[in-house]
Amino acid sequence: MVKIYSTPTCPYCVTLKEFLKEHAIEFEDIDVSQDKQALDEMVKKSNQLGVPVVNINDQIVVGFDKQKICELLNIK
Repeated sequence: MVKIYSTPTCPYCVTLKEFLKEHAIEFEDIDVSQDKQALDEMVKKSNQLGVPVVNINDQIVVGFDKQKICELLNIK
């Protein structure tokens, strides 16, 4: 399962979601600007406030780290 902690105004978040859609990867998008509990969860897992934060099978990726995301999702 892929979870993305994001905000609507974050360009990297938009790019990340488009990248995952292109590769037919399903994900749950969590808007931390609207959900205080999700924001707290994100900070607890990543130790920071910046978005996007991606949770791929309990592996946390901070930012749109394309190489790491491809590695974790087996995208060639």
